[in-house]
Amino acid sequence: MHRIKFADDTTVVGLMSMNDESAYREEVQRLTAWCKANNLSLNVEKTKKTVVDFRRAKSDHSPLNIDGSNMEIIKSTKFLGVHRAEDLTWSLNTSSITKKAQQRLYFLRRLRKAHLPPPILTTFYRGTIESILSSCITAWSRNCTMLDGKTLERIVRIAE
Repeated sequence: MHRIKFADDTTVVGLMSMNDESAYREEVQRLTAWCKANNLSLNVEKTKKTVVDFRRAKSDHSPLNIDGSNMEIIKSTKFLGVHRAEDLTWSLNTSSITKKAQQRLYFLRRLRKAHLPPPILTTFYRGTIESILSSCITAWSRNCTMLDGKTLERIVRIAE
């Protein structure tokens, strides 16, 4: 008896140049064939496609078909905890980080009101807020807008 397993969180990255998508489409077909050969089932309804297009004259991209279903094209995705938009801006990621950090600032305020000593507050800040602000920072920090940078700095100032 063969059991069907699911391939979770699989990512295919393809580079298309000169309007030629054939290598990318072949890679997706190889992945599909490999999954079938290894009794893995791709959930096509959950499979998404993000397109980053650097061309000046952008055009629609033809749909990618897997097992008779077209993949949905999305504007942004979360990969390894980092939000990435199709235009490669980081505002969506900054918004997500800011929201998480602000939620944790509430608890930092509560701890301060409970008169916990500064070393404990610092440890809490580093473990729950600073860790969020610095998560994957090498990937996104150099390309943040000044506004995004100021938003993140504001959270650090509030925590201080």
